[in-house]
Amino acid sequence: MSGEQTEVLVIGGGYAGVMAANRLTRRADVNVTLVNPRPEFVERIRLHQLVAGTDDAVVEYRKVLGERVRLVVDTVTRIDTAGRAVTLAGGGTARYDYLVYAVGSGSADPRVPGAAEFAHPLATLEEARRLRPALDAAPSGAPVTVVGGGTTGIETAAELAAGGRAVTLVCGGALGPSLHPRGRRAVAGRLAALGVTVVEGPGAKVTAVTRETVRLADGRELPSAVTVWTAGFGVPDLAARSGLSTDALGRLLTDETLTSVDDVRVIAAGDSAAPSDLPLRMSCQAAAQTGPQAAETVLSRIAGERPATIEVGFVAQCVSLGRRDAVLQFAAKDDTPRKYVLRGRPAAKVKELICRSVPWQLAYEARKPGVRTWWTKDPKRQELLRARAAGDPAAAAQPA
Repeated sequence: MSGEQTEVLVIGGGYAGVMAANRLTRRADVNVTLVNPRPEFVERIRLHQLVAGTDDAVVEYRKVLGERVRLVVDTVTRIDTAGRAVTLAGGGTARYDYLVYAVGSGSADPRVPGAAEFAHPLATLEEARRLRPALDAAPSGAPVTVVGGGTTGIETAAELAAGGRAVTLVCGGALGPSLHPRGRRAVAGRLAALGVTVVEGPGAKVTAVTRETVRLADGRELPSAVTVWTAGFGVPDLAARSGLSTDALGRLLTDETLTSVDDVRVIAAGDSAAPSDLPLRMSCQAAAQTGPQAAETVLSRIAGERPATIEVGFVAQCVSLGRRDAVLQFAAKDDTPRKYVLRGRPAAKVKELICRSVPWQLAYEARKPGVRTWWTKDPKRQELLRARAAGDPAAAAQPA
């Protein structure tokens, strides 16, 4: 494509999409268009603060997006890989030479009677903005139930309790299942200090939600003026609707270069990617690394070079517990939690520093695309993939 402009379309303006779009501007002969349904960047890791009134969870795109990236506020409804074009909800189409699929994730279908009608999901900006007035309308002493014992549920329960709400956290199993036992104990201790009632164990699975109650598998019925649903995430079905191969959850199936198994001109990044059917944990941490690597795959193909395989390494999980406390759970590069934990005010400062650093990282990539390559490789991933290829039964049974 020497002497021609290459059109690259990025679908999704979250952490992965913005990083990819900014990195793509490294070449002057690449035109980058970012399609996103909102005119502002959403700090998803702060949505629990939005509902508690401690942050608005948005940043203007002009602060994080490169000047050469064209922003189109719209929604892609279909990808036509044969024609290299997408259909937009607002009418018309957009053509591309390469497409970066970074549509992210959202709330999963709860599939629990009454949950869709009476529970408030919390995975998108719109959901958080709908939940906020519902909480404001409830009396300060009214019972609030948060369903889901993962990071989002813990952070939401703690943030609301720190603001004076009477909160019950229903885990549906164990509290903080991705944490080391030391991390879980630290989280449990702080939640107790905030007055959060934690319901966990086999009987803590929610079986029904009504306007005023949450029913559990063991027969208990919890009063709930406002029910917040944070149990699980799903991904948009755009790839599947467009005839592209996906995993069981709907993530785009790719090889280790993040290239679709169906089309070399479609590259995925972030929560909506399933490289080698062994997807990374849905997280800002993974999205911020796979975004620029997806862009590098596109740039390599434009240059006629062989794309590199992904290199993603994890460092820690940081769980905020209100504005004055947090738990920093250190992890191995393969995301396995270690026994080392930082807690209290120091951890809260680290958590806030991390949250503030994310827009800065996006903005830095916008100003100097390709200068920083800070991700680290998890060697265990390649070992697992080689074992799978060799037919190792244990590796084949490893959950994706």
